[in-house]
Amino acid sequence: MKKEQIENYEVKMSDPNFWDDNEKAQSLIGEMNAIKSVVEQYEGLASECQDLVDMLEILEEEADEQMAAEWGESVEKLTGKVDGFELQLLLNQPYDKLDAILELHPGAGGTESQDWAQMLYRMYTRWAEKRGFKIELLDYLPGDEAGIKSVTLQIRGHNAYGYLKAEKGVHRLVRISPFDASGRRHTSFVSCDVVPEINDEIQIDIRPDDLRIDTYRSSGAGGQHINKTDSAIRITHLPTGIVVACQTQRSQIQNREKAMKMLQSKLYELKIQEQQKELAEVRGEHLDIAWGSQIRSYVFHPYSMVKDHRTSVETGNVGAVMDGDLDAFIDGYLRSQIKQEVQ
Repeated sequence: MKKEQIENYEVKMSDPNFWDDNEKAQSLIGEMNAIKSVVEQYEGLASECQDLVDMLEILEEEADEQMAAEWGESVEKLTGKVDGFELQLLLNQPYDKLDAILELHPGAGGTESQDWAQMLYRMYTRWAEKRGFKIELLDYLPGDEAGIKSVTLQIRGHNAYGYLKAEKGVHRLVRISPFDASGRRHTSFVSCDVVPEINDEIQIDIRPDDLRIDTYRSSGAGGQHINKTDSAIRITHLPTGIVVACQTQRSQIQNREKAMKMLQSKLYELKIQEQQKELAEVRGEHLDIAWGSQIRSYVFHPYSMVKDHRTSVETGNVGAVMDGDLDAFIDGYLRSQIKQEVQ
């Protein structure tokens, strides 16, 4: 099936007019490469599995302790690879494959919460870099003393949204505050919002009369043009109250185009949530889609632990998590969602 898809893509790429729409062409190439990667991974796993079968047949004929130990280690490694491959295949919702737009907003608490937002910004950046995803800063509002008041990132890569949707919710930090001279323990909260960046395949109609568009001077990192002109754009969708902003592009036109894409993505996500809620009501289910539900706690003091409250996945290696080691939490959440759907 997937090999047939690759062949279909290759036929499209051979069309003389393929590069007339560069953005669409690049998107198609990305999709084809993603499918090729799946096929290559499957074939590689199948080859490793066959090698282990052959090795087992040899062990059955003649006992070899060193070979038996190597076989056991190889089986363990292959099991981990298969688990990861299985999860990748399970990301099959129509918007899972899309790029993601991730926003961080500190809760009450001033500098302490803004510093926590800065730490999460670094954590997600590290996670994306480890996966080979591309990161683009769309909007950045620095804190008054430290940290950030808000930040918006675009994370590009196959299944970026499929993975990062597991991070939507409120993230709680417990630590001894470096900003408290008394050395007291503080609890801080930051909300993480993740939406798919919709592409041309998905149409969202937005009436111009429903928009309020404001311009302002950029305030974050973004190049020499920052702080020189009123090029930053803020768009408010009046019927829903949704607000988006972009300030890191080189012109007001580019910022406006990017902000409109962000607004379309948020409206599409809102539409998905409404559909899920209606379906749950028909089924008589209780569906918790609370925007600010607390999903995870990061405890630095009096002990070290990161725990996901939805799945009970936890680790004591806080440093690794803050360096972007999130796969165990993402894996646990996605598998729990799949299990609920099956039930």
